Amino acid sequence: MSNAPLMPMATAVWLVENTTLTFKQIADFCKLHEVEIQGIADGEVAKGIKAYNPIISGQLSRDEIEMSSKDPNRPLEIKSNDIEISNSEKKIKKYIPLSKRQDKPDSALWLIKQHSILKDSQIAKLVGITKNSVTSIRNKSYWNYNNLNPKDPVALNLFTQKDLIEAIEKAERRIKRERKEKDKQKQLNQTLSQ
Repeated sequence: MSNAPLMPMATAVWLVENTTLTFKQIADFCKLHEVEIQGIADGEVAKGIKAYNPIISGQLSRDEIEMSSKDPNRPLEIKSNDIEISNSEKKIKKYIPLSKRQDKPDSALWLIKQHSILKDSQIAKLVGITKNSVTSIRNKSYWNYNNLNPKDPVALNLFTQKDLIEAIEKAERRIKRERKEKDKQKQLNQTLSQ
């Protein structure tokens, strides 16, 4: 027994609107009752359901529809019910328990002291706090600055050593670029002043 297509009612709407298949063929393919398909065709059933094209999703081919359209007794064969539904992994914000939340400003302070080349925005992204918080920690104007204790964020498992290394390498590349720009500017100024 073949499985029903993804979104059977919407698929039925599309097949009724775009093919010459019989109600029985559509009903069998979509695992619906013929009376429901008749209702879709009459506009009484599935009002407001957006038609879903089974060709785009790869469940039916044009050829399959053509062959069944020519032979009313030929059932439609679903191509594949293993439809790829995009599940690209998005970075999920990790829940930090209340007891560990003080670790974030402590970690930001540690990064400021240990890796001063990191920009505030990089530290904020790594640790998971706002850029303003990082800036106020750097300026010693953070509301709770006197109670901060620098703590290694990698040891606290806020992010990985790999994340830290990548951030440091990015900062080093930025500094190199800025130095080159400064040198270029200095040479340009010397050339102009001669």
